[in-house]
Amino acid sequence: MPPASTGASVTLVDARVPSVSPTSQNSSPPQATAPAPADTRMVPGGPGYRRMSLALFAAGLATFALLYSTQALLPLISADLGATASAASWTVSAATGGLALCVLPLSALSERFGRARLMTVSLSVALVVAVLVPFAPNLGALVALRAVQGAALAGVPASAMAYLGEEVRPRALVGAIGMFVAGNSIGGMSGRIVTGWVAQEWGWRPALAVIGLVSVACGFLFRALLPAPRHFTPATLHPRSVAATVAGHLRNPLLLRLYAIGGMFMTVFGAVYTVIGYRLSAEPFSLPQGVVGSIFVVYLVGTVASARAGRLVARLGRRGTLYLSAGTTAAGLVVSLADSLVLIVAGLVLITAGFFAGHAVASSSVSATATRGRAQASALYQSAYYIGSSLGGVLGATAFHAAGWTGTALIGALAVLAVAGLTLMGTYAARAERHRQVPAGC
Repeated sequence: MPPASTGASVTLVDARVPSVSPTSQNSSPPQATAPAPADTRMVPGGPGYRRMSLALFAAGLATFALLYSTQALLPLISADLGATASAASWTVSAATGGLALCVLPLSALSERFGRARLMTVSLSVALVVAVLVPFAPNLGALVALRAVQGAALAGVPASAMAYLGEEVRPRALVGAIGMFVAGNSIGGMSGRIVTGWVAQEWGWRPALAVIGLVSVACGFLFRALLPAPRHFTPATLHPRSVAATVAGHLRNPLLLRLYAIGGMFMTVFGAVYTVIGYRLSAEPFSLPQGVVGSIFVVYLVGTVASARAGRLVARLGRRGTLYLSAGTTAAGLVVSLADSLVLIVAGLVLITAGFFAGHAVASSSVSATATRGRAQASALYQSAYYIGSSLGGVLGATAFHAAGWTGTALIGALAVLAVAGLTLMGTYAARAERHRQVPAGC
C-alpha cells in the first residue's frame, strides 16, 4: 500500500544550523523548537535488548519443553498405561487445549497487572505442576494435570508478544519475536530429545521429572534477566471493555486471516509431531525411544527459520513469505510419505522450516496490526494457534490409526491448502485496497 501523503516537505535541514535569509540578518533570532521525544524502545545493540532476548528465549524454551513434554513419550505412555494412540495423544492436546482456553482471560489480566508479572506467575504455577506430573497414577490424572499445566502456561505467550510490541521498536519487532519463537523451537526440541533418551533408560516418569528441573532453571534465568517494562500502561479490567476490544479485533479481516493462518499451520505441526513417534517406533523402522526422541533435533531448522523470518519479509513481503512457508511445508509432507528414514527426516526438516517461518510472520503481523489491546490481539492468535495444535494432535492420531501415515499427511495437506487460500484472500484484499486509493484517471 503506498504511503499516505502528509503534506510535509521532504527537504532536509541541518537542525544544528538555523537557516538565515539575507533580509532577516538584523531580525531577532528564531526561538528554538522543542525536539521530538526520543524513542526509548529497545533495538538490536541497544541497552537491554540482549538481556530481553535471552530472558524471553529462556521463557519460550521452558514453555515449549513443558507444553510438549509427553509428545515424544506417547508410545511408552500407551504401552505402560494401556492406552491407544488417540487416547494417549490427549496428554498433549489437553495441555494445548488448556492454553487455548485460558490465554485470552490471562491476557486481560496482563493488561491490568503487567506483562512481566503475569509471565512470572504463569511460569511459576506451571513449574509447580511439573513436579506433580511424573507421579500421575493413571492416564486420566495425567491428562488432568497436563490440562492445568497448559492453562498455567497460557500467560506466557500472549504476554510475551504484547511485551515485545510495547518495548521493541517496530522495525525490530519481527526479529525480536523470531528470537522468542526460536526459544520455543529449542524448548520443543530439547524437551523431546532429553525425554527420549532418559525414558529409554529409566522410563517416561523420570523423563518428565528431568524436564521439570530444566524448566525450573529456565524460569530463574527468565526472572533474573528480563528488563523492567518501561512502556506499559495499566488498562481497565471491566469485562465490557475487554469484550469490546476483543470484538474489535474479531471484526478486523486482516487479524482474522492471521488467526486462521496460525491455527492451520499449527494443525499441520501438531498432527505430524504427535504421530511421528508411533511411526518410527513401529515396523519397518523399529527405532528405540532415544533415537525417536533425537529425530526432534530437526527443530534446529525451526530456530534458524524463525530467527531469519525478518529477512524473508524484507525481501519477499509478508504474504510472499507466507506463500513460501506453505509451499515448503507441503513439500515436506509429500517427501515424508516415502518409506525411507532419510526422506522422512528430510520431510520433517521442510515441514519444520515452513511452519516456524510462517508462525513468526503471522504472530509478528498480529502485534504490528493491533494498535490497541495488543494483549487481546495476541491472545486470540494464541488461542487459534493452540486450538490448531489440539485438533492436529487428535485428528492426526485418529487418521494414523485409520490409514497410517498417509492419513496423517492428508490432514496436514488440507491445513496447508487452507493457509494458501487465506493468504491468497489477503493478496486480493490488498490489491483492492490499492485500487481504491488510486484516483480515477490515474
